[in-house]
Amino acid sequence: MKGYVRKGYLGLKKIAFKILQYSLNSACKEQGLLEMRSKLAQIVPDLTDQYTSVKVGGDYQISKVRSLHSFQISLAREALSLLDGEKRQNPTIVDIGDSSGTHLQYLQSLAEGVNIRTLSVNIDPVAVKKVRGKGFEVIESRAELLHEHPDFNGNATIFLSFETIEHLLDPVSFLHAMSTKSVCDYFVVTVPYLYRSRVGLNHVRNQNDKRPFNAETTHIFELSPDDWDLLFRFSGWRIVKSIRYTQYPKKNPITLLRYLWRWFDFDGFYGVILQKDDSISKQYQDW
Repeated sequence: MKGYVRKGYLGLKKIAFKILQYSLNSACKEQGLLEMRSKLAQIVPDLTDQYTSVKVGGDYQISKVRSLHSFQISLAREALSLLDGEKRQNPTIVDIGDSSGTHLQYLQSLAEGVNIRTLSVNIDPVAVKKVRGKGFEVIESRAELLHEHPDFNGNATIFLSFETIEHLLDPVSFLHAMSTKSVCDYFVVTVPYLYRSRVGLNHVRNQNDKRPFNAETTHIFELSPDDWDLLFRFSGWRIVKSIRYTQYPKKNPITLLRYLWRWFDFDGFYGVILQKDDSISKQYQDW
């Protein structure tokens, strides 16, 4: 009997993945990301080792990660387009939380006639080894302490931080340090998009899960876009552009799949292009 129940469960799970994959494809089409997704697949065909804690495999997972990457890279390229003169031709991009060097591969391949200098940052030694193995310069450091690292001079044209700050113990101090103790034109950030803010900590919430967990597998603060915006402004940034990428189409009856996404994963991802602005942060007297 248990065997039949398990087969039934696996069958339903397979159907759910098919539905979610269809949702992703429809969402990318609606949000104009299909062409970018196709280009990225040609640049980096294999995403198996994108993360340290999990292997990316299967049509659904590959579609999900590739669709997210297309959103992130589109936003990063928009930030690059805002640059002028020498900075536009010779930008320095620092990817904070880089797990594999994939995004830097994308950007360098897509940047025709542009000389992109790069630096990656991650606390995970496995990720550092992967990135270094692809020929990129990398610093092994906790993001919140990056400004204190002896190999980091604080200079960048654009900082990237993709699905990283929700993993940090202190995202506000990190954002404020990057604003006050570094030089950049723009900071591109993406985080999970949730309708309502919450504390993550799923490993703590699930009291039966006794396995060790680390920064890569742990979300601490999962905030709504409005709450992230408040923290960005408070910590020394103004929002040049913000965009919500959803994993379901918004102008289609299957937008109702948002409820399945909320149960299974996230609505999507929230991205911003930030520029330094201390008009609010300097009013706070206890940094």
